[in-house]
Amino acid sequence: MSQPGTSVPDVTIEERGAKVNGRGARSAGAGRGARVGYECDVCGHRPPKWVGCCPECGEWGSILEAAPVVVSARTVAARAPSEPARPIATISAEPARARPTGVPELDRVLGGGLVPGGVVLLAGEPGVGKSTLLLDVAQQWAAGSGPDGAPALVVSGEESASQVRLRAERIGALHKNLYLAAETDLAGVLGHIDALRPGLLVVDSVQTFSAPGTDGVPGGVTQVRAVTAALVSVAKERGIATVLVGHVTKDGQVAGPRVLEHLVDVVLNFEGDKHSSLRMVRGLKNRFGAADEVGCFEMHEGGITSLPDPSGLFLTRYAEPVAGTCATVALEGRRALVAEVQALVGGPVPGTPRRTVSGLDSARLAMVLAVLQRRCGLQLHDREVFGATVGGIRLVEPAADLGLVLALASAAYELPLAQDLVAIGEVGLTGEVRRVGAAPRRLAEAARLGFKRALVPVGSGPAAGPVPPGIRVTEVADVVAALHEATPD
Repeated sequence: MSQPGTSVPDVTIEERGAKVNGRGARSAGAGRGARVGYECDVCGHRPPKWVGCCPECGEWGSILEAAPVVVSARTVAARAPSEPARPIATISAEPARARPTGVPELDRVLGGGLVPGGVVLLAGEPGVGKSTLLLDVAQQWAAGSGPDGAPALVVSGEESASQVRLRAERIGALHKNLYLAAETDLAGVLGHIDALRPGLLVVDSVQTFSAPGTDGVPGGVTQVRAVTAALVSVAKERGIATVLVGHVTKDGQVAGPRVLEHLVDVVLNFEGDKHSSLRMVRGLKNRFGAADEVGCFEMHEGGITSLPDPSGLFLTRYAEPVAGTCATVALEGRRALVAEVQALVGGPVPGTPRRTVSGLDSARLAMVLAVLQRRCGLQLHDREVFGATVGGIRLVEPAADLGLVLALASAAYELPLAQDLVAIGEVGLTGEVRRVGAAPRRLAEAARLGFKRALVPVGSGPAAGPVPPGIRVTEVADVVAALHEATPD
């Protein structure tokens, strides 16, 4: 408390919040009655006053002072358009045709390749292989452009030119039409574009660049928005295929303001487990093709290569049948992948037994165990249960439920299933086996890999589409019928 007679200056809530945040300096004009604005440095949300936690994204300590938004009351006067509107039938689509990158799996996700003037945002966790993949793409582009063609330009804001050169030597990306620059200033990037006039521009990563005359630190919402808007504008004006590398948050979302994803044409997410060689590029947004495609890659010492047939990574070929394994078919985007589900049931233990999964959903495992106990009489409440997949794939769709049921029953009874059997279907709480989408596509993939029998829900056989030759389809209505059909004679 202040002493009697001591004058205490008035402190507003905004000023107190700015001091708590470590940035107590008042913005220009605050002493003249101007209102201080605040903005989240993570998601771009503008709260009416300073708060410790952003109400939009939940990040602590991310609210910073920002220039107030001034809304002008003036109306925009009409002017002569730069180009008159034309009938849509008279506009040529050839300038927007996709050009293959030379990496088949990436072309699959992009819808055929990179479009001149199109901007792609590739996001992923650190160390997953984004820079390696794009360096390979730039090398393929440079090799396909020819001596007189437009070169490829890679601008790195995170590594020096020498560091990128070492990676290029390792993967064999040393072409005379591939240019490299180390910059962190947007003006420098634009200068390189003016000097080289590239056909492909790779910016790694957009969070490390700063735009002159824009407030904020590199990686902040304001800077990322300004840098991305400038690069998109240049790409559209000059027809440069542009790829921006982005960071992700701890939740796996694309870092930066949401407007970043709206500015670009394509948003891709690069996924992969550091303990597995499998990498996946998943499409989240695509103005030039399907947005639900998935490309598979394999990471190794020599770089990263496409996997046109990744199902072999997710299967184990045994010399003799083994209890506790069952094959299923999952959909990743539009691609059907045959995967193996493994289960291990331990002996009775006191207390609460463990339920451990790897590559599976723990909630689905708990539900399947409850169905097996209630509908099939399989008592596993006092036994430890472990479930896993092979090859690093993660099965989250309900179509893998039937395969998990058969793997658990096989492990509990120590009864191996046939190696040429595949199970597809969702299991309900009453024990029924429900239909899943794209059954003909799943069966075709299983038949291609040599499976002879398939257990599917009722209505997923010949009624859903033609059955591929070489595979016998058996429809089952519930888990009891599935266990009966899967039991060897």
